[in-house]
Amino acid sequence: MGFGVIILVAAVTFGICFLCDKGFQKAFRSKTQHKTGFSVRLNKKYGAFGAIAILLGVGAVFAGLNDGWALTAGGALIALIGIGLVVYYMTFGVFYDEESFLLTTFGKKSVIYRYEEICTQQLYNSYGNIVIELHMRDGRAVQLQAGMIGVYPFLDKAFSAWCRQKGIDEVSCDFHDPQNSRWFPDTKEN
Repeated sequence: MGFGVIILVAAVTFGICFLCDKGFQKAFRSKTQHKTGFSVRLNKKYGAFGAIAILLGVGAVFAGLNDGWALTAGGALIALIGIGLVVYYMTFGVFYDEESFLLTTFGKKSVIYRYEEICTQQLYNSYGNIVIELHMRDGRAVQLQAGMIGVYPFLDKAFSAWCRQKGIDEVSCDFHDPQNSRWFPDTKEN
């Protein structure tokens, strides 16, 4: 019986995540870059963990109504963390086509960049995860994690389009080394 309940909760959780993601895409993603099908997205575990945390938090709140304030407060905190994970999962994305990419993040207006606006890149190692930070002409930094879905095809496309838009021959770019996560000139070199 316990195993069946776990499977049912997992199925409902993933189903809710899937429906929310599809509904969110239809309601808020209408630009050309959204419709190409090319994107960099967070790993689905953010949305799944968020939905599970919401369910557990709400369950703890209801259980705490009878047993005490500590369980209620803890459940509310867990539910808020879950909501944060779901919102972060649903709002972050890089959507791209042949000429430009659209960066969407929570709390900021979506921005469309041409590839030639990428100035430099910087690499970070954050707890074993590689973070590739692209520095844009307007001063903004686009942070991409190696574990994101679609990040490497995006960076390959961005490099090719960057060279084409700047009139640079790809072979002449001695900094380009995808095996070592280098697509653009390093910040330290400029």
